[in-house]
Amino acid sequence: MNKDFIITVFSENKVGLLSQITTVFTHRNVNIESLTVSESAIEGVHKYTILVRNEEEKVANLVKQIEKKVDVLKAFCYTPSEVVMQQIALYKVKRGRNVEELVRRHNVRILDIHDDYIVLEKTGHKEEIDELYQMLSPYGLYQFVCSGVVAIIKSRTELMNEYMQHVEEQRKKAMQQI
Repeated sequence: MNKDFIITVFSENKVGLLSQITTVFTHRNVNIESLTVSESAIEGVHKYTILVRNEEEKVANLVKQIEKKVDVLKAFCYTPSEVVMQQIALYKVKRGRNVEELVRRHNVRILDIHDDYIVLEKTGHKEEIDELYQMLSPYGLYQFVCSGVVAIIKSRTELMNEYMQHVEEQRKKAMQQI
């Protein structure tokens, strides 16, 4: 049965790595529902946040294949219950009294106001963003864009930190044996 999984990939910022990672998905016929890349909390390390909908076993194999890439430091897989995730959406919509009432009721930020349109920002879960889209459409939605998912795990520290500490300890032990 297909379920949602969030894959996080940590790497140095290397040219061509995104292509290598997406090729892993393409070769296994797995669609990427969402992809976001940014700096992580670890200096010099970037984080890819990838949302996929597939079978657990297939996703676990994807993570193993991604980790084989030379420039990948580590990859992890989570279920939605193990992370806090959000998206951000921008809507350019015809200006009107009904739209302004929707803005107040749905915790939407107004980013830009013009005589004939306003630009709105909504941060939330996909369902909330889609719901607002449906509500705004009848009033003249000129443009819409939505980011990929951004996610952090619910545990206090990123697993990448623990992994890097483990690698450093192993390196020190190896140096002592020389």
